[in-house]
Amino acid sequence: MFQGTGVALITPFNKDLTIDFDAYRKIIEYVIEEDIDFLVPLGSTGETATLNEEEARQCLDFVIHVNDGRKPILAGNFGGNNTLELCKKIAGYNFEGIDGILSSSPSYVKPNQEGIFSHYMALAEASSVPIMIYNVPGRTKSNIEWDTTIRLANASKKFIGIKEASGDLIQATRIIKNKPEGFIVTSGDDEVALPMIATGGDGVISVIANACPGYFSRMTRFCRKGNLQDARDCNFKTYDLHKWLYIEGNPVGIKSAMEVLGFCENHVRLPLHTMSQANYESLKKCVLEIYRISKEA
Repeated sequence: MFQGTGVALITPFNKDLTIDFDAYRKIIEYVIEEDIDFLVPLGSTGETATLNEEEARQCLDFVIHVNDGRKPILAGNFGGNNTLELCKKIAGYNFEGIDGILSSSPSYVKPNQEGIFSHYMALAEASSVPIMIYNVPGRTKSNIEWDTTIRLANASKKFIGIKEASGDLIQATRIIKNKPEGFIVTSGDDEVALPMIATGGDGVISVIANACPGYFSRMTRFCRKGNLQDARDCNFKTYDLHKWLYIEGNPVGIKSAMEVLGFCENHVRLPLHTMSQANYESLKKCVLEIYRISKEA
């Protein structure tokens, strides 16, 4: 269900920083029409850390409504550093229309591997839907070691896979080599998605696919079928944009790219700040070049 290309959806804002649901609808329809494989609302790309619970629920309900069953939905907003409170939230949550949840490992507290394992096992006990583990040490400041991932994968069928965003291809390869059958390994970093899939991974949860869903989903499909030349061609067409998407942080860059494409304005909530003008102009030039190439293809 969560193989191939998933889009880590941005949450577009109006100038007053309320949620721009008109723009949200356009983006959802765009990525579905470009044939991505599944939707991932309320991740870090969706600025979930700056949404309150009411806003997060509104966003999720809106995605469920607009999607209307066309694509699987993997919902973010199910991570936290208070295991007990997170379990209460998950146990009492209405998951109708949601196919699984994405749960990042605890941030800030920097637990050891036994703490991470016990945290996720508590979530598995509380959840009525499948869980995709999310390893993103750049944000959490603690790494889920590969053998802990394998231990979790074997400990409960509730864990359907991992979004591996360590950027460490050695770690990812060890997970892929040792995982049980059916356990999904998907890249959480767009720039290493192709080599991770070529090694045996199952896909990517992508930031750039908000702006370039067609190219990125084709790259993923080519690579999964073993057609590496076409996969590389698709990857190289968008590759220069990665620098500008992250130069001032995510989702600052992708929101600017979506503004260039006319889907929304690039407003972000504090403590994030809109992209500097110099970087914006460089990003804009890159986005428009990709758009030109896509129209000529």
